[in-house]
Amino acid sequence: MAKRSKRYQEAAKLVDRSNAYDAEEAIALLKETAKANFDETVEAAFRLGVDPKKADQQIRGATVLPNGTGKTQRVLVFAKGDKATEADNAGADYVGEQDLINKINQGWFDFDVVVATPDMMAEVGKLGRVLGPKGLMPNPKTGTVTFEIEKAVNEIKAGKVEYRVDKSANIHVPLGKISFDNQKLVENFEAIAETLMKAKPQASKGIYMRNASVTSTMGPGIKIDVSGYRS
Repeated sequence: MAKRSKRYQEAAKLVDRSNAYDAEEAIALLKETAKANFDETVEAAFRLGVDPKKADQQIRGATVLPNGTGKTQRVLVFAKGDKATEADNAGADYVGEQDLINKINQGWFDFDVVVATPDMMAEVGKLGRVLGPKGLMPNPKTGTVTFEIEKAVNEIKAGKVEYRVDKSANIHVPLGKISFDNQKLVENFEAIAETLMKAKPQASKGIYMRNASVTSTMGPGIKIDVSGYRS
């Protein structure tokens, strides 16, 4: 196990690992434990009562955080004709067709989110082997394969985040920056928790929302009491 820094060890002393705090307490404590000299990213982790190996228990989607993420996302749009113009007008950072496909095949990845119109997916699909491993492949479930280009770009720029259950039934989602007001981070956490509850698969048995925690880039994890989401 890697040796933790003295700063981390001091911060960890402030956290009672046996306790699950309410969201307000957890965020306040998070601010106390964030000691890095940069604006750390705040992330939430959820453990869900699902079996990710089963197709009917795969959880994937996207939601717009009420207070954004604090990060400006660079959006690439694959579209042509009027839809390309719509993407430009909506503020997409890169818009194109085969030219961008060629550029990506040559190793260019200066973007954070990819959106494509359905009529472009036959060509964009060929990028699966390079975009897939980076989590950048457009997908209808996350609203990134769509003809509603203006809406898609606006939502991403406003703080849309994607979520996807991993092999261990965990979901990790950014909540914002440590410089955010406490209440804004709490609201973002609650928005994600409620979104995940609505995404509960019918096939899920037993307790669905098992546990949750928040952490900053360099800080310790802090458990959050999610019993209120189990009713």
